[in-house]
Amino acid sequence: MNIELTKGFMNIVQKHSPRCFINHNFELIVEPKNNIYFRLEDIETDLELKCKVLAWLSRPSCKGVSEYWQKRIRAIVNDFLGTDFTFDEMMEIYTYLGNDCNRNKSIKFIESNYDLNVLTA
Repeated sequence: MNIELTKGFMNIVQKHSPRCFINHNFELIVEPKNNIYFRLEDIETDLELKCKVLAWLSRPSCKGVSEYWQKRIRAIVNDFLGTDFTFDEMMEIYTYLGNDCNRNKSIKFIESNYDLNVLTA
């Protein structure tokens, strides 16, 4: 686990979800009440962290939690990635990349500077 990378991301998350924390299993609990989290232990590079963010925060950014939390999770994703994804765009991202269903496509999407056309190619 890359500690410096994780600290930088935690600062962004805390801005939008002040109750976030890292537990004893190296899981980043983004939002405890809604059980939004992902594991940090296998993240060594910026690319791996971006893949995790897309895989595990795309769903709560557009479904499964209240609109209030969807907006906050979307803000975390957008702040971290330097993007401005809308609800509909996050729904598309979740469809093709959510739950880490296609890591190779996630990498291509990131390397394309988040070109949404890569998702359907």
